[in-house]
Amino acid sequence: MNPEARRKLLNRLRRAQGQLAAVIKAVEEGRPCPEVATQLAATSKALDRAGVALVSSAMQECLAGEADATEGRPTPPRVRSRPATSSAS
Repeated sequence: MNPEARRKLLNRLRRAQGQLAAVIKAVEEGRPCPEVATQLAATSKALDRAGVALVSSAMQECLAGEADATEGRPTPPRVRSRPATSSAS
């Protein structure tokens, strides 16, 4: 993961961590259900965005790596060879 993508991902995760702390505190304090639900929804959305950022970054790096490895040519499918098996009984 490149440094800029890592920095952005960590910021998103820290934001989600802060929101989760607020959810825990709200529950501990007996805050109204709608308030807890709002904080929980924000936490969930922050985690979803962090997940999307992580997958997006991984896909970009994967595709960039394939392009570098083949110098822009399509990557041929991998063929796995299997060891020969004896059918003698």
